[in-house]
Amino acid sequence: MAKGDKPVVPQKEAEEKKQRDSFHLEDLEWRSQNLGLALMRKKALKKQDLKNENRESQNKVGHAVKLSSEFLASVIVGIVLGLGFDKLTGLLPWGLIFFLFLGFTSGIVNILRSLGHIAPSQLGKNSVSHQNKRVDKFNK
Repeated sequence: MAKGDKPVVPQKEAEEKKQRDSFHLEDLEWRSQNLGLALMRKKALKKQDLKNENRESQNKVGHAVKLSSEFLASVIVGIVLGLGFDKLTGLLPWGLIFFLFLGFTSGIVNILRSLGHIAPSQLGKNSVSHQNKRVDKFNK
């Protein structure tokens, strides 16, 4: 070592070292900013995913309520028709039993149609398509 407590370094080497350190600091700042942006994007995507999951769960609950209310309505209609049939004919338990069973099966079929396990009814589709063909013939 020379005089004092600082080592003697040529001027050119000192400037190169200073320049490398400044590049290193700029590089670190740039990397820090990119990391911050990436973290913000990830946080935003996570919030969006949570919102989508909440919507999906609400949709599932809504669908379950719809299916259960349709089933319950079918059973209630079967009971009312059965009691009405019994009142008209005087065959007290048999109309109720038959129409309750009919309402139950119609509720099950409606649930299976809503879930897509059974094809939708073709009853209304055929009559509508025939009517459309007739209208087309008259318009020509």
